Amino acid sequence: MTESHRTDSTDPTTLPTTFVPVELEGELYVRWVANGYFTADETSDKPAYAVVIPPPNVTGRLHMGHAYEHTQIDAITRRKRMQGYETLWQPGMDHAGIATQNVVERELAKEGLSRHDLGREAFEARVWQWKAESGGAISDQMRRLGAGVDWDRERFTMDEGLSRAVQTIFKRLYDDGLIYRAERIINWCPRCATAISDIEVDHKDLDGELVSIRYGEGDDELVVATTRAETMLGDTAVAVHPDDPRYRHLVGREIDLPMTGRRIPVVADEHVDPEFGTGAVKVTPAHDPNDFEIGQRHDLPSMTVMDERAIITAPGPFQGLDRLEARSAVVAALHAEGRIVAEKRPYSHAVGHCSRCGTVIEPRLSMQWWVKVAPLTKAAGDAVRDGRVAIHPPELAGRYFDWVDNLRDWNISRQLWWGHRVPIWYSPTGETICVGPDETAPEGWTQDPDVLDTWFSSALWPFSTMGWPDQTESLTKFHPNSVLFTGYDLLFFWIARMMMFGLYATGQPPFAEIALHGMVRDKHGKKMSKSFGNVVDPIEWMDSYGTDALRFALARAANPGTDAPIAEESVAGSRNFTTKLWNASRFALLNGATTTGPLPPAEKLSVTDRWILSRLNTVIAEVDNYFEDYQFAKLSDLLYHFAWDETFDWYLELSKAVFAQGGSPAEASRRVLGHVLDTLLRLLHPLVPFVTEKLWTTLTGGESVVIATWPQNSGFRDPGAEATVAQLQHLVTEVRRFRSEQGVRTSQRVPAEIELTDALTGYEAAIRQLLRLDPPTADFHSTAALPIGDSRISLDLSQAIDVDAEKRRLEKDLAGALKEIEAAAMKLSNDSFLAKAPDDIVAGIRTRHRNAELDAQRIREQLSMLLG
Repeated sequence: MTESHRTDSTDPTTLPTTFVPVELEGELYVRWVANGYFTADETSDKPAYAVVIPPPNVTGRLHMGHAYEHTQIDAITRRKRMQGYETLWQPGMDHAGIATQNVVERELAKEGLSRHDLGREAFEARVWQWKAESGGAISDQMRRLGAGVDWDRERFTMDEGLSRAVQTIFKRLYDDGLIYRAERIINWCPRCATAISDIEVDHKDLDGELVSIRYGEGDDELVVATTRAETMLGDTAVAVHPDDPRYRHLVGREIDLPMTGRRIPVVADEHVDPEFGTGAVKVTPAHDPNDFEIGQRHDLPSMTVMDERAIITAPGPFQGLDRLEARSAVVAALHAEGRIVAEKRPYSHAVGHCSRCGTVIEPRLSMQWWVKVAPLTKAAGDAVRDGRVAIHPPELAGRYFDWVDNLRDWNISRQLWWGHRVPIWYSPTGETICVGPDETAPEGWTQDPDVLDTWFSSALWPFSTMGWPDQTESLTKFHPNSVLFTGYDLLFFWIARMMMFGLYATGQPPFAEIALHGMVRDKHGKKMSKSFGNVVDPIEWMDSYGTDALRFALARAANPGTDAPIAEESVAGSRNFTTKLWNASRFALLNGATTTGPLPPAEKLSVTDRWILSRLNTVIAEVDNYFEDYQFAKLSDLLYHFAWDETFDWYLELSKAVFAQGGSPAEASRRVLGHVLDTLLRLLHPLVPFVTEKLWTTLTGGESVVIATWPQNSGFRDPGAEATVAQLQHLVTEVRRFRSEQGVRTSQRVPAEIELTDALTGYEAAIRQLLRLDPPTADFHSTAALPIGDSRISLDLSQAIDVDAEKRRLEKDLAGALKEIEAAAMKLSNDSFLAKAPDDIVAGIRTRHRNAELDAQRIREQLSMLLG
């Protein structure tokens, strides 16, 4: 029970009377960075703890999801730093290929220009210029949030070093036969004119039209249904299930494809569901992923009938029409030929849209670059299965395996100008070479025009940021990372890819643990979206309530792997907590709380002192457990109640009487109070860094709580002291409840006689202070007696309430409750009523009966306490 702590004498007047967050936050953060508190030293002998930031897009701004994620990562790393780890939180941004290109193209459009007017080289220069002038606003906002990242190590996925890493792994994969070029169906955005990844496709329910079309004639006739009638121009077959007796006679025969002058085969394929619709489906291999697979199995030709802008290219009357114009025109032409047998309008179905521009996605057959993922995903799955990487919470591991065990080859090429250029070069005669970072293409050869999927470079993030492919000191010290902390929605798109590339490139998993959080939602549990009008800028709440308040509210909503509803009321409540922390600390300082010298031995401490120290050690142990389990909601709630309820509302209040008496007991309590506050502020610091920094440095005179030692559980426990204070709390709570029920104002002082058990004898002064009870006067008349355990409080309420009137009111309320009990009991004892009444009616009467019984019991207790 001793502690040595460097401290200087503290002047309480250096702590302003009012807590104004905006006056502290900016100055404190600048000092933290200037003093190098967040700078990681790869030459340090300390054990390493490393986390990479999920790199936000260079086009982005801080949204509530960022604030939620960054608050938790910052809390993790701040604690580890205090625990003595050489801690690295690696910052940086993603070049966000399609999003950034769209931003710059919109800027050009304002000037009446397109990227084609500039040419590729000049356009790329324009994007770099935009990044220098406007990109990366989120970095400044992260500073506002208090993110303890090592800014000296900030990286960008298009930096020279990271680009070198991209070229290196591409060439290795290519040389190992794991990168190839092939024609496949991809998600195509006609507006952006590029392939896009699945994560860049938003699926929305739209009202369309389902038309049923008659193919063939007479005995060769069958009906297919489609929402995309224009794609029939590219049909190369109709498919039916091999066991469907309705179409068995047609399998292997050809039928007429309306309006095209072509005949197409009927094929049997088990992919077809005979129970859905007519059991026959049109097959358009060049414009549907499932149809493409059928086409591959049956060696069908693939006819592309649209160009990259979704304009119909098929010869005939529809050539040159936009796909949506062609849809209407094709249906009208089919009507004219009597081919439409049914129409369903409106027909609601999910349609993919480009998340960047909102254009409807077109599945399209395209020549693209692919990664052969089978050997990579096996390694990624094995690393989790054999325990080298742990997923938290464990129940989400199944979702990870669903992805890596079923992942198809990865389309890595994009038809953009902004991004890492595919390092493939072609000779004038069609030869192909892959050029590595230290190699040069032969003169006269032409580089592939495509760039790589943004996720390709992001997959290297845990080690490319540390200098890979070189074996740098940073890579040696900080790789593999200790934990990846990110949203569960990135399990497939980012996490699986990092696992694949990390194991392939370095032979090690990129991190030892994957900790997954959920999404931030509004207070109604609804996804935050501009279209819903419920998006909140976290900066606004930081301006209104302070950064600490926002962080604490987000932490209190954070349960591993589950979504987090957040409301302004929560932030306002957290602001009240930081204000309480400030005011209570200021009160403690003004009353002499100190961190100077060792704690007194247990035998020289009061029961209350021993109680709070015992509780403090329990809290330290629980906080450590919650941190290791990423249980931010639980640890925040624990610290909230220990600070507000136990330390401020009980220990501080109980100590007032001791401080007033003075002497050695007061000196001991002042030292205990200083120790408890010192420890509490250090425990809270990872969550609310700004207010704790100001309070801790004022209290202790220390340099900064950022580099203070994380609290240790000394093992001290005093069950007896905890039991005694629990008795005291019960007594005070019961008297407060009685006063409230009788309508006695909180500020009203009431004469009282107090008879206490031996354990509570020394607390009479504190009890009177907490309950505003005066000593009995000469004309004291007990009007209420409260037996609480083995203690007894007798109150004279004659000046506070009209006792006789209160008894009459209670007796009237009791009569009402008894009447309600009788009426409900009669119905519940009536078998005929119970047999006929709906279940919800019966349940409601049972609830009324139970509540009336509880009311009656409560009223009887109140009456028994009133004397006279």
